[in-house]
Amino acid sequence: MSDPLTIVVDIEGTTGATGFVVDRLYPYSRERFAAWIDTHAGDPEVTRAVAQVRDALGEPDAGTDRVVRALNDWLDRDEKATPLKTLQGGIWAAGFASGELTSHFFPDVIPVLRTWHAAGHPMYVYSSGSVSAQLAWFGNSPEGDLLPLFEGHFDTENAGPKRVAASYEKIAGAIGAAPDRIVFLSDLAAELDAARAAGWRTIGVRRPGEPHYDRGVGNHPEVATFDQADRMLQQ
Repeated sequence: MSDPLTIVVDIEGTTGATGFVVDRLYPYSRERFAAWIDTHAGDPEVTRAVAQVRDALGEPDAGTDRVVRALNDWLDRDEKATPLKTLQGGIWAAGFASGELTSHFFPDVIPVLRTWHAAGHPMYVYSSGSVSAQLAWFGNSPEGDLLPLFEGHFDTENAGPKRVAASYEKIAGAIGAAPDRIVFLSDLAAELDAARAAGWRTIGVRRPGEPHYDRGVGNHPEVATFDQADRMLQQ
């Protein structure tokens, strides 16, 4: 008997609306970058992120104002820069903990995640958002703490870029699953291509109204909801 399929999910555009992240979470972090950096100067994660920004700028002595300008520039271009995601993750985690923020999920997602967990499918998250942001996101859903549903979390720092096959190979090795027994759900064709190149199964989640809808999901199996993905996995 085969091992149960391992399921890896993306966040933006797949489990939750991109608009919520862009319109609610991005401005929330933008307003708090400077204060967060200055008040968490002794935090190793913040120190590392600031150093990474300075390295990217080629300005080892850049002050907080310069670092914040760089962060906001990346934010304006929606770049998946690791230090940006690290700092956003800390800020968002504090916002979720305080009750100022609650994460967003499409209505079809949480019931299916619970179904997959109950059926014995190991589940993981792989997102460009930092692990700390993922923990805050899934720990503060409209239906409470979803973290017990997941075995682990991967981001661009502990796994690598999402459009590179080697990142998916690294994740497969870390979780100890055969590549052909892993299913990745994402709304981005380039990410699905990379996962398939690493031997994974793929499902493209194409939701009307999402930014990447018109681009499609290439030649990957396509669904509009997690209910459809569930039926696909049972075939």
